[in-house]
Amino acid sequence: MSDQYRRAVKKAQTRAHVRDTAQRLFSERGFDAVPIAEVAAAAGVAVQTVFNHFATKEELYWADRTPWVDGPAAAVRERPAGVPALTALREHLVASVGRFVERLGDPTGRCTIADLDRSPALQASERELHHTAEARLRDALVEAWTGPGAEDRVPADPRIAAAVVAATWLAVSRTLVTQPRCPLPAPGKAAGVAAATRALAERLLTRYEAELVVPVLADDTVPALRAV
Repeated sequence: MSDQYRRAVKKAQTRAHVRDTAQRLFSERGFDAVPIAEVAAAAGVAVQTVFNHFATKEELYWADRTPWVDGPAAAVRERPAGVPALTALREHLVASVGRFVERLGDPTGRCTIADLDRSPALQASERELHHTAEARLRDALVEAWTGPGAEDRVPADPRIAAAVVAATWLAVSRTLVTQPRCPLPAPGKAAGVAAATRALAERLLTRYEAELVVPVLADDTVPALRAV
């Protein structure tokens, strides 16, 4: 085992220990009430060690909790051959919406919502993460529609369409996820709320997918696909 490998393992272990310690303290006392110095003391490391792994306190809170930031873009980029980008995105978002709402029924999910309710700083950082997700999805769609191996059925202006899809589809998903938070459903009812939310997401996004491109005449004779 090389020294480089041992250092990498130790670094990963320290990061995980700091993350777990911080997230436990945040859960117990609230994000805003726990300073980084207290996290460092509880983890048995220096304050600088915490910042070596996490640039901000908000980053420490969200560490390994945000698959939804990269998930939509990854669904587009990693879709199976022959699957349109919008179909892959719709399927991913519908499944994700259902999972997020289902988690409102378990203690961990309910604790996260309580953390957000108590902290304007976390609410602001969550909004910034959504902006990041939107930008990454927009870039992935542009790539799918203009890059090597671009799809045959693409909007007339892929860049505008990508921006509109990223903004609107993620806004719909975010709304469907956040509305059941207030008030939180009883734990035993979360699965039913998730199923209804998933069905609504499927109906809305299927309609958006169908209406994004429509057949029109190009050069007065040749059918083509253009953005609505």
